[in-house]
Amino acid sequence: MEKLRAYINSLSPQQQQGFAERCGTSIGYLRKALSVKPNLSESLCINIERESAGAVTCEELRPDVDWAYLRGSGAAANNETTGSEAAA
Repeated sequence: MEKLRAYINSLSPQQQQGFAERCGTSIGYLRKALSVKPNLSESLCINIERESAGAVTCEELRPDVDWAYLRGSGAAANNETTGSEAAA
């Protein structure tokens, strides 16, 4: 969450509002999330990564989620690819 805090703080107030809106939330919610540290939804994490152009990643926001699998770079995803190639 520190990268998200630093990213938000690097923006002007207008940019912060626009960033939050593009992420589908409000700057107030993001600020509250930074102080309370709840688990952000997976979709919000994806939006934040997209709108920050990768400056804040899903992995940094929710390390408990297996993002590597979703990105196709995890061991399970690689095993599935290898298994389907072997069956073909």
